[in-house]
Amino acid sequence: MGVSNMAKQRGKILDEIMKFHRENLPKIMREVPVEDLRAFASLASPAADFKAALQQPGVSLIAECKKASPSKGLLVRNYDPVQLARTYIRAGARAISVLTDGRHFQGSLGDLRDVKEATANLRALIPERGDPRLAIGVPVLRKDFIFHPYQVYESRAAGADAVLLIAAVLSDGDLKSLLQLVNQTGMQALIEVHTEEELARVLPLKPDVIGVNNRNLQTFEVDFANTGRLRAMIPEDIVVVGESGLKTAEDVQQMQAISVDAILVGETLVKSKDTYETARMLVKAGKKKA
Repeated sequence: MGVSNMAKQRGKILDEIMKFHRENLPKIMREVPVEDLRAFASLASPAADFKAALQQPGVSLIAECKKASPSKGLLVRNYDPVQLARTYIRAGARAISVLTDGRHFQGSLGDLRDVKEATANLRALIPERGDPRLAIGVPVLRKDFIFHPYQVYESRAAGADAVLLIAAVLSDGDLKSLLQLVNQTGMQALIEVHTEEELARVLPLKPDVIGVNNRNLQTFEVDFANTGRLRAMIPEDIVVVGESGLKTAEDVQQMQAISVDAILVGETLVKSKDTYETARMLVKAGKKKA
């Protein structure tokens, strides 16, 4: 599992991950033809509104189901994405992210399907009748390295409500065409950027949601101030998600102070001794005025 030590040393983690996925996708496509996959996608239940879920007052928590990472290896031994997702929703998370990369994060599309099915009945998880999530839904985001239309249909067929598109690995043309296809299937995209240059490429597409990653995806080093630098350049009508390196209530308050709409947190939650309480702490911090 994971990437080579040489890739880590040279700061080429993302390059090695993408090389694997580009070489592996044709094998997957031979197993299930795209025509069949497109048909499966058309039969999926309507997608929940990812943007609306994150636009609720305060800083919304996107809580992540994550078993491992390329830089740190296995994060949690007794990994149960369904139980994690249920815990996140009970704690107040407004969306769930599921890592589906198998080689580098030890996830799968099966994890996403299971999470979507297990959280479909929100009334069993959310006791408060006035909770707006009962009307909006709790969307499930597929977090993976998507670069081909096949993967978009694959995501919708598995029940995803939203998908991650990483600007660093996509050309301008691919970003535009994939975003259009995502929207055509009824899903929404979280377009991830890390630099001013990537943001400048993404803004003309008028995306609904932009994620600013504090982690450099080549070196996997975290620069927490990155969200602050880019947030001021993003129009107010675009939902902004702060990603990576977020651990404390103070971190959430800092995100709120710079008008970030949501945060995506994974490692902090899955490694916590009390996942519910940690998630609840982040949710409560996001509801307080900065």
